[in-house]
Amino acid sequence: METDATAVDAVLIGRNEGARLVAALDSLRGQVRRVVYVDSGSADGSVAAAEAAGATVVRLDRSAPFSAARGRNAGFAALDAPGLVLFIDGDCALVPGFVDAARARLAQDPRLGLVTGWREEVRPGASLYNRLCDWEWHRPAGPITSCGGDILVRAGAWRSVDGQRPDLIAGEDEEFCLRLASAGWRLERLPLAVTRHDAAMTRFSQWWRRATRAGHAFAQVGRLHPRHWRAERRRVLFWALILPAAILLAVTVSPWLAVLLALAYPVSGFRIAAMLRRDGVPARNVPALAALLVLSKCPNLLGMATFWTRRLRGRAMTLIEYK
Repeated sequence: METDATAVDAVLIGRNEGARLVAALDSLRGQVRRVVYVDSGSADGSVAAAEAAGATVVRLDRSAPFSAARGRNAGFAALDAPGLVLFIDGDCALVPGFVDAARARLAQDPRLGLVTGWREEVRPGASLYNRLCDWEWHRPAGPITSCGGDILVRAGAWRSVDGQRPDLIAGEDEEFCLRLASAGWRLERLPLAVTRHDAAMTRFSQWWRRATRAGHAFAQVGRLHPRHWRAERRRVLFWALILPAAILLAVTVSPWLAVLLALAYPVSGFRIAAMLRRDGVPARNVPALAALLVLSKCPNLLGMATFWTRRLRGRAMTLIEYK
């Protein structure tokens, strides 16, 4: 097949997404030329649903650990002469209008390799954790250095950096963006929604594992790109390791000194709460979300430690799943 530089094909990745995958497939109908669904060992009928929707299905085998990056690479490889490729996850539904707007923006700038938008949570009020996701995903529009996985990318740009790194279990999208920018491509976020997403987080344990996975990404991507997420790693080390150690040491010297040091946590919480209010987070959610963001440094540290333990022991980087 001859390449059509303006045609859009879609790659979805998923594992046991159920009804969310059906909604994702339905949202693509009439908006893209072809759909490839890459499945990572689902046991819920996802493969049958994708086949019924007319998608080309790629089943990842268990010869290597599953990862989102491995799935996206396999999906891209299954496309015949792609021009533009839309990548979304199987728990996301494409918002009408994004593809046309993103394709038009790419046509305006030949050095623009990737366009993204905002991922929106479909049920932000269902839980504090869903609300937190919705806040995290609404970043400023314009030129960017990295983004999440909902992207429209030129096939040539994808090939120029050999796609994503399959050994990354999280942060693979950001790492791909960093290499894309280093290769001379520009990246941009449009001021509109690209997908609607169902985080489906209702339990504290799910949030904890998601935050642990984020810490793993801070460490793993940071080893490859030391400047990226440097501030995040420093904050994790300070709030979850250095300050607690200082408080414990202070207890042996002066209880009042320990109390004074411990006050840094509520002060940080008040600063985060002010930021959340500026970003338009509903007032009733602000205190709890601020507390979660202060606490998140602990699972972040656990994730960073998990990465370095795995690396030093030569173990595989397996997924940290929260759903």
